[in-house]
Amino acid sequence: MASICRRWRLWILPVLTCLYALLIIILVPILLVNSIKNGFNKLDQGALVGGAFVLLALPIAFYEIVQHMIYYTQPRLQKYIIRILWMVPIYAVNAWLGLVYPEGSIYVDSLRECYEAYVIYNFMMYLLAYLDADRQLEHRLEISPQVHHMFPLCCLPDWEMGREFVHMCKHGILQYTAVRPITTLISFICELNGVYGEGEFTTDVAFPYMIALNNLSQFVAMYCLVLFYRANAEALKPMNPFGKFLCIKAVVFFSFFQGVIIALLVYFDVISNIFDTKDIDYIRNISSKLQDFLICIEMFMAAVAHHYSFSYKPFVNLAQGQAWWDAFRAMWDVSDVHNDIKEHLGVVGSSLSRRIRGRSAYQQAWGSATERTSLLPEASITTARSAPACSFSGYNTTEIEQNDGSVDLIPDVQDTSNAIKT
Repeated sequence: MASICRRWRLWILPVLTCLYALLIIILVPILLVNSIKNGFNKLDQGALVGGAFVLLALPIAFYEIVQHMIYYTQPRLQKYIIRILWMVPIYAVNAWLGLVYPEGSIYVDSLRECYEAYVIYNFMMYLLAYLDADRQLEHRLEISPQVHHMFPLCCLPDWEMGREFVHMCKHGILQYTAVRPITTLISFICELNGVYGEGEFTTDVAFPYMIALNNLSQFVAMYCLVLFYRANAEALKPMNPFGKFLCIKAVVFFSFFQGVIIALLVYFDVISNIFDTKDIDYIRNISSKLQDFLICIEMFMAAVAHHYSFSYKPFVNLAQGQAWWDAFRAMWDVSDVHNDIKEHLGVVGSSLSRRIRGRSAYQQAWGSATERTSLLPEASITTARSAPACSFSGYNTTEIEQNDGSVDLIPDVQDTSNAIKT
């Protein structure tokens, strides 16, 4: 038995494949029988077609997640990748449950909306973990050209390159991680009290206010993410960031604005004219299922995109990987999020005094451990030494020895020397 457990990398994929095949063999006939009993109406057809796309998306997503757990050689990077990859299974299953059980869609939608903010946070932390492997990110930005604000915020004063820039970008994204669960909870409470009014754009319900607040918070988060990418575009080139950015932005924007567009179509009676009915409850049910049906299809495309954009292959054979349960534990450990949100609340509370003191608050002595902004969850690093160059998707790495004796290989940012020369 101990020998079998040690060789888990060899049998885990076949076992999971058999379990998934068994699930399909059991689930599909039950759904078909239930649809036939209901007369095989259009709603049942939508659930079956959407379910087919979900069944195609899940094995692709789980395959990539399991492969990252098998080749868990870079915990500093891969724990964020695994969290991002879980977006497809959560979104897909959530949308399909909304098709099958529309009366409970508000409960499962709450999970999807919160995880959306969590994904954006993890993508930002993934970029920071990659760029700040040598703890010199702020210093490199200080000697980089100034990145100016873009339309429609081009009138704002520029954020000083270095600590202030990283600080503002990070907390601009982190606020969405705090705002979205709060607005989801408020929406849930309003729905229970009958004052949410989904799809209604009137002043006596909460729906338009929640849409406006979520839209503003999401815009700030995505704007800061794009601004951060512009400042570090050259340093991020070795990791091929364009596809990764596109995956995150496409899923988040499509799922959010798609729902807003459908709500507008309901409000202006477009959907009621298409289905030739004036029953408000029926129209809202149709609009909710339409959103879930489209997400089921989009998650299949997102799973394929994630397979190529967040591939496990660059992490193969770099070093002896940690045990799979380390990857599993890190995937669900949200203590880093808790710490960052506490930091964010502290920053919001002290922002006024910092502005009064001026930007010199950001210009503290470089290298002081007590004055550093906590960009990343602190690693237990005791010794850092240069190692012979090895292949990591085309760029060099540095070995970082941890307190527990394990070794991380951290990708070097190739353009550091050029930036310093500039």
